[in-house]
Amino acid sequence: MSATEELSAWAAALRPDDVPDHVLALAQSQIVSQLAAIRAGLRHPSGRRLVRAYGSPLASDPRQAACVLAALGSWLNFDDTAYAGHLSNSTVAVPVAYALAGQLDGTGLLTAVVAANECAARITAAATLGRFRGQVAVHTHLAGAVAGRLRAESAPADVWADALGVAYTLPPWTLFPGFIGSDAKLVHALAAVRAAMDACDAAHAGLHGTRDILEHPDGFLRHFATVPLAGAVTQELGRRWHTETLSFKVRPGGPGIDSAVDCALDLHRDHGPLREQDIEDVTVTASYYTVFADRHAAPYADSPEAPLSALLLSAPYTVATALLEGALTVDDFSAPSVRDARRWRLAERVRLEHDPEMTRALLRSEAPFGEALRQAGSAGRTWLRQFGGDQLADLLDAEAEPVPSFATSTKSTPAQVVVRMRDGRTYSTRRDIPVGAAGPETRRDHARLVRAKFLTQGGSPTVADACLRLRDASAGHTERSLREALSDLV
Repeated sequence: MSATEELSAWAAALRPDDVPDHVLALAQSQIVSQLAAIRAGLRHPSGRRLVRAYGSPLASDPRQAACVLAALGSWLNFDDTAYAGHLSNSTVAVPVAYALAGQLDGTGLLTAVVAANECAARITAAATLGRFRGQVAVHTHLAGAVAGRLRAESAPADVWADALGVAYTLPPWTLFPGFIGSDAKLVHALAAVRAAMDACDAAHAGLHGTRDILEHPDGFLRHFATVPLAGAVTQELGRRWHTETLSFKVRPGGPGIDSAVDCALDLHRDHGPLREQDIEDVTVTASYYTVFADRHAAPYADSPEAPLSALLLSAPYTVATALLEGALTVDDFSAPSVRDARRWRLAERVRLEHDPEMTRALLRSEAPFGEALRQAGSAGRTWLRQFGGDQLADLLDAEAEPVPSFATSTKSTPAQVVVRMRDGRTYSTRRDIPVGAAGPETRRDHARLVRAKFLTQGGSPTVADACLRLRDASAGHTERSLREALSDLV
């Protein structure tokens, strides 16, 4: 049996009672969090252009609605992540579209989200040590959308295997200059979900895909992974839940900046209000992950005319904004906020420094790719050397073993922010796990965090509470709650 067939058989047969209660609770929070991200997308001027181009996220055809929901929730980097992948743009958007069409009750919706998470995260993990990670790994959404739809339709395992075989025959290959330097990012998740909907239609019609397309010697992993981890696709199915690795985004912004922004917000709260003219300089010390992301964004994020996708990755712009404003919101990535000269003057005085011990902590956590490195063994060190050089490879714990469970998973992306004032005062703070990222605080507080996220995007407290009680909801109640979560903006 191929990896695709084994994964398909497991996911098609998954029942609510197979899923631990705390995993279903995480999926419930994931739905609320992604609805908040979709609301943010709808409120932004570019989101309104998306709707003009592709139609309503509440369209009667769930295949069309799924594509628009995926796009609206993705491009502000307000979407939730896991080990491995930015999952929710497909794993939540597609089941929600089918629930909006009245095809799922609350328990069915949660089960579909978990099934989609597990399929998408596992295939993404298998290719994580390669060319594409994070939002650039758009192939995540092929699995997430296929699984989300077919679980909603109670499709047999053979249809799953054929749909995945068709979808991964034509995986998206992202070109970074367009992704970060233009508006093309706005449709990257939409295109992948649409391709997955086509693959499902083909499989339903009886067309067959290549069942071993993932691990075939000339298949998906051969071309997308420098170090393929084919075993990750089916490892400990039903016992090792990737949904447990979820990190919830509490504000817009790209990967790696979250801890630095948290620090800046803390400094503003404790020592503010801070004025640009009073600040001598700002030093952000962080792991290689943060430095790497900012290095790629910097050539594009140098002025108020910078593309939105670049600003979202820019540590100087986001940290400067958080220090001065005491917040980082969707409005900070559009006019008039992006034309605030104070932010740009301060951003010029924000300096990033790499801290090897912070990088070591990053590599020890499961997300974003520490677990993949452990599974890869010695080959992981080789990949890390190619990714960041000998110094980075030397930080990897040589004897570390893959974890048997994700129940205590973390996403450690440490940062320290030091602000030197012109009167000689210095303010400093550090954070190791960002607010909302996988870790003990998030496992305890995820429902509260996502409710607050939904409310900050103008959502109703009553609707938020209803969406946090979906497990026992009928199909009609589920549809009404989801529709009320978005209808005031559509």
